[in-house]
Amino acid sequence: MQAGVLRHDRTGWRGARPPSALTATLAWSVALAGVALANGLLELVADPGWTEALLAVRMAALAASVVLGLPAIRAFTDGPSVRVLALAAGVWYTVAGVLWFTTALIHRPTYGTGLPVYGPLSATVDLVPVIGVAAYLGVAVSRRRLTARGAAMTVAGFVSAVLLVASSIPPPSEVTELLKGMWALPLVAALLALTAHRIGTERQALNARLHRAAFVDALTGLPTRAALDEHLSSELAAGLRPALLLVDIEGLKHTNERHGHAGGDRLLVHTAVHLARELGPGVFVARTGGDEFAAVLPGRMSPDELRALGRRLRECLTPPADLLVRPRLTVGVAHAACDSPVELQRHADLAMVEARSTHAGVVYFDDRLREREDGRAAVHADLERAVAEGRIIAHFQPVADTATLQVIGVEALARWQDGDTLRAPASWLPLAEETGLIVEIGEQMFAAARAASDRFGLPVAVNVAARQLDEPDVLRRIERGWGDGAWDRLTIEVTESALAHDDHHVRAVLTELASRGVRIALDDFGTGYNSLARLGTLPLHVLKIDKSLVDGATTDEGLAVLRAVVGLADAHGLEVVAEGVEQRAQLQALLGLGVGLVQGNLIGRPRVDLPERTSAAPTQRVRVQPVPRVTPA
Repeated sequence: MQAGVLRHDRTGWRGARPPSALTATLAWSVALAGVALANGLLELVADPGWTEALLAVRMAALAASVVLGLPAIRAFTDGPSVRVLALAAGVWYTVAGVLWFTTALIHRPTYGTGLPVYGPLSATVDLVPVIGVAAYLGVAVSRRRLTARGAAMTVAGFVSAVLLVASSIPPPSEVTELLKGMWALPLVAALLALTAHRIGTERQALNARLHRAAFVDALTGLPTRAALDEHLSSELAAGLRPALLLVDIEGLKHTNERHGHAGGDRLLVHTAVHLARELGPGVFVARTGGDEFAAVLPGRMSPDELRALGRRLRECLTPPADLLVRPRLTVGVAHAACDSPVELQRHADLAMVEARSTHAGVVYFDDRLREREDGRAAVHADLERAVAEGRIIAHFQPVADTATLQVIGVEALARWQDGDTLRAPASWLPLAEETGLIVEIGEQMFAAARAASDRFGLPVAVNVAARQLDEPDVLRRIERGWGDGAWDRLTIEVTESALAHDDHHVRAVLTELASRGVRIALDDFGTGYNSLARLGTLPLHVLKIDKSLVDGATTDEGLAVLRAVVGLADAHGLEVVAEGVEQRAQLQALLGLGVGLVQGNLIGRPRVDLPERTSAAPTQRVRVQPVPRVTPA
């Protein structure tokens, strides 16, 4: 197993200084720059008043460089506390400042010879703090192991101290004044060099951490999807044909709900350890998603060997001791058939999806799946062209009054016109939703529904898929397709599965549409799992009973279920529409239950116009005139 697997680095920025030390170093640099600046200006100024002012500024900058240098030196040498020494130096220079301006003990305000005139205490004021700093530096160096950075600063500080001491030797001369202007230069140069080195070092450290964040999963320590992509690319570029095994944890959501996300994290780490142990060293294992893992295996393994390995991974996974769950793994495996890591991952993913949907547990991407995938790709390409060419058209199925069969509205249904035939919706609608083409198709259906409503003079219902509701701009797309106004003639049908997605987003979208007068219908009621909980929380107006329940209308058991559904809808103030009515007996039973509206092949099949109905009504006959063909905009 690759180095570092399952070891989670929670350390902070190594080598980073605390903010207070960085601030002290910056302040020290400014003070040293102030000394150099004051000395430079003294060479340029001839006016005695300005000269006296600059001498005072230089004295203050010298004091600041000594006081502020103490915490900076401590940061570089990791020495003992400097609080007392810095306080003493501050008091020392405060007294010196008072003596500077009130007596002639430190400085005499005369400049007749072109050189400053210093008092008897000038050298003492300069040297005593330097001796204190030198003593501290000696103690710090002796107590701790000196780093290269600390050694550089120690040497620079020593040279600057020697220059400062030499500049204080009386009597004043051009040499001593020159030294007073140069003593800070070694420290400034050292600071600049160390700063440049520090920037380079921290940039390297930052790049390393960013690389780790991108290529190492923080929870499990396994490589990430980006690392998997890179590894597969290098393997394929080297001419190898590895096998890819994808693993999905069944039950992670239940674990999160029962034990919290901390429990889910423990399950993920437990699974990572399990995979690393079972697959053995030398196998590249990665965490590629929330509950998905991947392993790159030698291409010499046969399909049967890969299936057996997948079964062993499933059977040997024991639940974590502290979690009351029984996790299962779903495994998909594929061999590389070309140099594309994307295709290899897609094939393994398709095998994993097949294993999940068929409950097989382990599936290998074989010729059967390859043929299905090739056919799916061909259908996808044809569907893209059909959408672009406007060959996805709207057919309309009537919704009628149960007692009179008077058509009171229609439902717009997308149909694929392929030459002179229509492709069965079940052969392409799931693909359209999976690939996102349903978003464009849905917009076209809204445009066709608006045109039909204007021409028929009837309300129109339009199905909205879960993928459409997931779009952040779903409202704008509906507005663009439907147009302005007449919102009260639009019914939007959503399924229970669509409502199971982003609840907050879906609720906000439906609430906004309902506020404009749009009616919201819960479609296919009875096929989902969360309808009862949502009936009172969503802005619903219509409940559409699924055909699977309508089929049981002629049996006592089925009739009891329908009676309960109708009672539930009445309790929530919802209008009821029964879908999939195909028999007169079903129609009669629904009428007896008080279902007001029906829809199905008995009433009229979907077509570009409305069918003529003459004999199905239980009470009377109603003839509906044909309606002109409508195609989407």
